[in-house]
Amino acid sequence: MLNQDKQPKLGSKNRVSKRCNDSCEVFVFNPEKVDKLKEEVGRTEGLGQIFKVLADDTRLKVIYALCKEEELCVCDVAQIIGASTAVASHHLRLLRNMKLAKLRREGKMAFYSLQSRHVRYLILEALNILGKGDENEF
Repeated sequence: MLNQDKQPKLGSKNRVSKRCNDSCEVFVFNPEKVDKLKEEVGRTEGLGQIFKVLADDTRLKVIYALCKEEELCVCDVAQIIGASTAVASHHLRLLRNMKLAKLRREGKMAFYSLQSRHVRYLILEALNILGKGDENEF
């Protein structure tokens, strides 16, 4: 069953040009769908933090480098991004804390790789959306 209600009023900061025809002309919604999805959208809690970490250009370069090479040491990452090992280590630590990358130690060396193939897929698919992807990377 569909409900028809008055559309909520938007504040002056949220006004959209009336010429734009990208919304419903009447406010009607499906209560069953809405109730079901209201519960399910709670699963996205914390997701913003992952995208916040990924919103940094340097960390995206690090993640992309890890997409191309299965494993890199901190020194390699520092050279790739043109930074000190301390800066590279900081970015890698943030990625690890968000479970996007994982650490493996071998003697005095620290090696990083992607936590899962899903991280790789996310980055490569985003590049495809931008038209900068390589179909051979999947």
